[in-house]
Amino acid sequence: MEQYNVTGMSCAACSARVEKAVSKVPGVTSCSVSLLTNSMGVEGTAAPSEIIAAVEAAGYGASEKGAKNAAGSARAGSGISVSEAEDSLKDRETPKMKRRLIASLCFLLPLMYFSMGHMMWNWPVPSFLEGNHVAMGLIQLLLTTAVMVINQKFFISGFKGLIHRAPNMDTLVALGAGASYGYSVYALFAMTDAQMRGDAAGVMSYMHEFYFESAAMILTLITVGKMLEARSKGRTTDALKSLMKLAPKTARVVRNGAEEEVPVDQVRKGDVFVVRPGENIPVDGVVLEGTSAVNESALTGESIPADKNAGDAVSAATLNQSGFLRCEATRVGEDTTLSQIIQMVSDAAATKAPIAKVADRVSGVFVPAVIAIAAVTILVWLIAGESVGFALARGISVLVISCPCALGLATPVAIMVGNGMGAKNGIMFKTAVSLEETGKTQIVALDKTGTITSGEPRVTDLIPAEGVSEEELLSCAYALERKSEHPLARAVLMKAEESGIKETFEREGKETEAFQALPGNGLSGEIDGEVLLGGSMKFIAQKASVPDELKAKAEALAGQGKTPLLFTRNGNLEGIIAVADVIKEDSPRAVRELQNMGIRVVMLTGDNERTAKAIGAQAGVDEVIAGVLPDGKESVIRALKKKGKVAMVGDGINDAPALTRADMGIAIGAGTDIAIDAADVVLMKSRLSDVPAAIRLSRATLKNIHENLFWAFFYNVIGIPLAAGVWIPVFGWQLNPMFGAAAMSLSSFCVVSNALRLNWFKMYDAGRDKKIKVRKKKEETEMTKTMKIEGMMCGHCEATVKKALEALPEVESAEVSHEAGTAVVTLNADLADDVLKKTVEDKDYNVVGIE
Repeated sequence: MEQYNVTGMSCAACSARVEKAVSKVPGVTSCSVSLLTNSMGVEGTAAPSEIIAAVEAAGYGASEKGAKNAAGSARAGSGISVSEAEDSLKDRETPKMKRRLIASLCFLLPLMYFSMGHMMWNWPVPSFLEGNHVAMGLIQLLLTTAVMVINQKFFISGFKGLIHRAPNMDTLVALGAGASYGYSVYALFAMTDAQMRGDAAGVMSYMHEFYFESAAMILTLITVGKMLEARSKGRTTDALKSLMKLAPKTARVVRNGAEEEVPVDQVRKGDVFVVRPGENIPVDGVVLEGTSAVNESALTGESIPADKNAGDAVSAATLNQSGFLRCEATRVGEDTTLSQIIQMVSDAAATKAPIAKVADRVSGVFVPAVIAIAAVTILVWLIAGESVGFALARGISVLVISCPCALGLATPVAIMVGNGMGAKNGIMFKTAVSLEETGKTQIVALDKTGTITSGEPRVTDLIPAEGVSEEELLSCAYALERKSEHPLARAVLMKAEESGIKETFEREGKETEAFQALPGNGLSGEIDGEVLLGGSMKFIAQKASVPDELKAKAEALAGQGKTPLLFTRNGNLEGIIAVADVIKEDSPRAVRELQNMGIRVVMLTGDNERTAKAIGAQAGVDEVIAGVLPDGKESVIRALKKKGKVAMVGDGINDAPALTRADMGIAIGAGTDIAIDAADVVLMKSRLSDVPAAIRLSRATLKNIHENLFWAFFYNVIGIPLAAGVWIPVFGWQLNPMFGAAAMSLSSFCVVSNALRLNWFKMYDAGRDKKIKVRKKKEETEMTKTMKIEGMMCGHCEATVKKALEALPEVESAEVSHEAGTAVVTLNADLADDVLKKTVEDKDYNVVGIE
């Protein structure tokens, strides 16, 4: 996505106009304009010059974001550095508005003294002005003119919009203030004519027709509203700004054998840099020397520091708390994790949520409609016999009370705050769409390995044989497994290291001799003249006597999804060590929270059904689908989507197809780059508890958007009829244009302030989750079976099997893949496996298994 800065926009009508103009450029496939950040995201093949020309033709200004990188190869918009992002988020509007407001007040206060203080409450004025109404009118004219010159931007932007046939909020302000000023000038000239004719009553009459103070007050109050709005808009990016402040501006790089402090922008990939205790890490890298605890809360929200040793990765903007680190730079500039987070949030701000389209459609016609309503209001009151001044006041009130900005800001401010809150807690929503849609999830499909479980085997049980200690059993296992490259060996080695066995072996210089890996069976070796064996129950039972009690325990461990490893010494059984990929500490709680939110939780895995069901039972999921290949996962997701909106959570390359197929793909941050690229949401902490947190945040953001849109529509629906004088004949309610301007100035401020409440939302508080009682539905009686089929060669085979299976009344749907050799069958009633098998085999295919 190419990003651009857009200047000259004042309301939602402006952003709609720019979006429409750019969308018409040949080669542009999508365009999204953000009023909040004055930015635009464009996708397609159109040249930047053509896009900029289209924006300028619409009456606005545009420029590409950023510039070429150090290598000169990256085009603007392809990435964003921390310094560029920090510069783009600076609040430049609030200081300008503050200066304009102070200058306006310097002229408005004396104007109000003369126009209202003297005329209404008889406040004193210099003697030469007593009774000199023409002079009083001239003073008001000069003071009002000064206020209009100070706020000339409203008139330039407003009439420029009219010229380009794209009226905006500034057009409404300019027309309202201009009409008040113009009619007042007319009244002043009419007063001088009455003065010349000696018509004292006419002079006093025209004195009451002055609306100079209304014109000046309208401009000043709108400036107050704009300043409050700009200040609040600046706060929507507080979370991101606090993250950027942590990024160091310099780095200590080792060059020619000496340390050299250089700007962080000059650090190159492969440079060696050092970080002392208390310093922030300047770029992403890998530790070459040293150990330390690094506080990564800036990126992940995790408060507990992470221990770093040689070979571990470190990230920019994280704080080195204790030791001295010597690192090699692996990712610099816009490639660092911090820059990618900033880019992700920036991209999300430049995209539009689906709900924003409603406001966009209204905003596109809002201003012309308001101008038409104001004209009709003036005409109706004139026909009703009211004075020109009265009718004009009603029309001006309509112009200045209506607020398209509230509509335009309702969605993007909430999206920006929600995204910032997510980024602050290590939850990255790639687009505004993903932030809105995540909360609508009805089914969560979880990959097992690395998502529910840690992804690394651990020793879970030590069961020594009679007369053998745990230390002796572990020593025997360590002597064999230290030479093995099997994944399960790492679990034994880790346990031996924790127990001090490794240290003992190294101190005594013990070595394993005659080591042999026996494929499919186990390991053998010798140490201190003793013959050691290790492996499966089947292998060890052939070499040594295994008591029935230990056989039963091994069987029980296997039933729990663990792998029992048996060990012998000189033909005598030493005991059993159980190894398993243990579930993460927070997984059961995360699953419970999802279920309490009314979400069905399904676990997908390629493991055998026995192991999968054991893990599923520990995690507490609603359904387990085992023995699924990567393509099979994608097929399962397709079947689940027929029951509701599906979010897939995974971390590996094999999860990428399923992440892409799901309505919402959620990648565990510690996973592969491919999985992260395929996902819509990235969880930086790699914790499953962030899944319900992301859904809560999405729901809260969507609720906030609904509140904002309700207020924006409600305000205009109530305010415009009131300003037009609809209720004057009934209740006598009459709105002064100045109060209309005050209401308009506060409406956008209210919308932005409401969005800022999201900063206090507690996304990890499960106490407020709505407990949903799931009603019995047809879908609840459905179950899924995975058939493994041989003989399917092409798409025609898939279609044949699918048609045959779906012809059965008990089969709701069948997702067939010849590449994976599977058919995922969704049933709405019990159906024997034999019937399924016969149905497929009648079509000359071979069913090798049903799970």
